[in-house]
Amino acid sequence: MKERRFVDSAVVYAQGGRGGNGCCSFRREKFVPKGGPDGGDGGRGGHVALRVDPNADSLVSLYYAPHQRAEDGGHGKGKKQHGRNGRDLVVLVPCGTEVWDTGSGRILADLVKPGDEFVVAQGGKGGLGNPHWLTNTHQVPYEHSAGEPGEERTVRCELKVAADAGLIGLPNSGKSSLLTGISHAHPRIAPYPFTTLYPVIGTVQTEDYTRFSVADIPGLVAGAHEGVGLGDRLLRHVERATALVYVVDMAGSEGRDPVDDYRVLKRELGLYDKELTRRPMLIAANKMDLPGAAENLKAFRRSVRKEVVPVSALTGEGIAAFRRHLQDLVRGRA
Repeated sequence: MKERRFVDSAVVYAQGGRGGNGCCSFRREKFVPKGGPDGGDGGRGGHVALRVDPNADSLVSLYYAPHQRAEDGGHGKGKKQHGRNGRDLVVLVPCGTEVWDTGSGRILADLVKPGDEFVVAQGGKGGLGNPHWLTNTHQVPYEHSAGEPGEERTVRCELKVAADAGLIGLPNSGKSSLLTGISHAHPRIAPYPFTTLYPVIGTVQTEDYTRFSVADIPGLVAGAHEGVGLGDRLLRHVERATALVYVVDMAGSEGRDPVDDYRVLKRELGLYDKELTRRPMLIAANKMDLPGAAENLKAFRRSVRKEVVPVSALTGEGIAAFRRHLQDLVRGRA
């Protein structure tokens, strides 16, 4: 099965539609010997807007179609007929899309909630018909104006996944399996590092029929804050998470020490953004079904004085308790 393309950054060249031209026209009727001007105004050009769609999860559509141009407005006609307005071009983007101006480097919009919308490029105003120049001393105006060009702007869209909680861990710690165990998400799972190449969001259904979202962040490695293993691009996806879950391979199945794994994760988060280390957090001691995990858990709890929930994503052991702890964490009761 071919891996789908995930894109979290795209440059967009947006251009609003040109306004329609105003019309120069005069009434021509049999019993109106001195018919006045009756040229209609032109319609405005369409706007280019970005709108959040909860079903979108990538900027791939903008990546392959960076040039977005709205429709031009219609020209005015005689009998004071107004030209039609150009259709707005609405581009759907995922929750958590930031819009940056490439010229000034400032952020223009932060689109987080479904339905949030930002107009990137305004359409041009329509031109005026010749009736606008009619005065007592100027009875036969031939003046009319052309429509204005639409606004042109180049912006950079950056996606930061919006989720209530983020799962972080080193490669092969079992984050994807854990997400599958607590939600209906189906991330790719395989017994080798970096199986997950892009964030995957799952929705957790609670016992009281409420929901919250959890993001599986691809595996981090030492030096992630400096871009090692694309770490700096991956770490930005946890910036919006209300709570963080450190997923640790408690069995040390990759030959790593669980305490060292936790400290690496904590250090990389702090070096990327110190505020992330102050977020509400929970430690998921995964792979408790493997030999040596129980002994490692005892030593881990002595070294790391934080709340630890033992789980096995493979057998389902502890998943229900982990889901309850995570729910309390997200709701601020932990």
